Amino acid sequence: MALSLSARNVVKRYGGVTALSNANLDVNAGEVVALIGANGSGKSTLSKIINGVVVLDGGQLLLDGQFMEFSSPQAAKNLGISTVFQELSLIPQMTVAENIWLAREPLKRGGVIDRKMIREKSDALLNLFAGTYKSSLHPDVTVTSLPPDEKQIVEILKAVSFDPRLLILDEATASLDSRQVERLFELVKRWKQEGKAIVFVSHRMEEIFRIADRYSVLKNGVTVGTGAMKDVNTKDIVSLMVGEESAENAVERKKAVAQNLSGSSVELDVNELRTDFLKGLTFQLHKGELLGIGGLKGQGQRDLLLALFGDLKYTGSINFSGELVHFKNTRQAMNKGVALVPGERAKEGLLFIRSILENLLLPSWGEYGFPTRMRKARESANRIGSTLNLKMAGLDEPVTGLSGGNAQKVVIGKWLLRNPRLLLLDDPTKGVDVGTKAEFYRLLARLCADGLSVLFYSSDDEELLGLCDRVLVMHDGNIRQELFGETLTKSNLVAASLGASRESMQ
Repeated sequence: MALSLSARNVVKRYGGVTALSNANLDVNAGEVVALIGANGSGKSTLSKIINGVVVLDGGQLLLDGQFMEFSSPQAAKNLGISTVFQELSLIPQMTVAENIWLAREPLKRGGVIDRKMIREKSDALLNLFAGTYKSSLHPDVTVTSLPPDEKQIVEILKAVSFDPRLLILDEATASLDSRQVERLFELVKRWKQEGKAIVFVSHRMEEIFRIADRYSVLKNGVTVGTGAMKDVNTKDIVSLMVGEESAENAVERKKAVAQNLSGSSVELDVNELRTDFLKGLTFQLHKGELLGIGGLKGQGQRDLLLALFGDLKYTGSINFSGELVHFKNTRQAMNKGVALVPGERAKEGLLFIRSILENLLLPSWGEYGFPTRMRKARESANRIGSTLNLKMAGLDEPVTGLSGGNAQKVVIGKWLLRNPRLLLLDDPTKGVDVGTKAEFYRLLARLCADGLSVLFYSSDDEELLGLCDRVLVMHDGNIRQELFGETLTKSNLVAASLGASRESMQ
């Protein structure tokens, strides 16, 4: 039976945050529908609802004309829906074959796993991408030993192994090289001819126009436009994503916060910075400047921050405060006055089993001698807590008792105690309430006025537009555009994030 799926007026809330308020999507057998939207528009949430990872709070899902609610990913798979996830669902310690056939291994008589059949089926799947990967990619190799592009191929093959009627490709090309993308698109055309329906989520505008038949654009959880790709151009799509934006207002906001940097010294001079993903970044950061890093998630922003903090191997030159440096570890970076505030505070920013005091002083205990001068340590912690307006019962309380916003203040405060000269921010306001954000913005303004240089990645375009002196927009490991002054507008930021050229926006 030819598949048809409709998501109608879908609503999804996470506590007080509404991720989707009126999302709609239609996809039918034999077509590719591009699901398009900026950071935080709701693309991933809608995809997760369709594949059963998330349950909707309102609206309807119709599969082949019948109302449906998927209680789990397995329930969706049983009905022919499979997803290639942006964040890989593979188990690193298992082999390629084990990952592909996990929990549904073919069996011999007596219930014994048929390993010969598993290998044959895995080889047949790997042949779909034959010639685009190293010969070392075979059914028996462990996933943890594979490079990112080959892991992505395994993720694709895992989804395809279910022989789905509907395949969701959520940023499936992000880690693939050009040959692998070409092969995937050849397969997509074949799957269309076989009657499969495909939802294609991508940050690459050229791919969207090349492979999709129709589009559906999400903005702030609402579907704001649908239609045939042949009837629109890049500028039309970007206009839907941005909405009614006044470029003049954006410039006015920019002028209100911009500093006159022409006379300030260069604090950070980066030339040809390369990692496994970054492709030769060159830029400067002035003393007292708030330099934004924009672009859709996963375009190399995190690699850039980790490399500057000595936590990722790199090549190229970095001149910091007049000195040529090459940080081989985080301790070297910290000793030179570099600090990194991670966005994933639960995983990287806090020790949840310890107190607020211990978390605040985590990078700085050595400053208080041995045995530790606890009185001085507490004075320092109280001072930074007061500066950040940290709401707490006391320094000895567990950090788990803090709200999300106050917990993030602890993550920031522990680095401010070290009086850094360069502050690296990795999406620091994600999951933080509006009031705490406003406090954080005022703090950034004070720090920059005092001469601190800040490199600020944010997935919130409005933050970048409202706060930053300049914004470097990253796309596929490159700096796609530098925006400042009158060029720092929502339209230009979104277009550059999608890899669109200036010519396509004329």
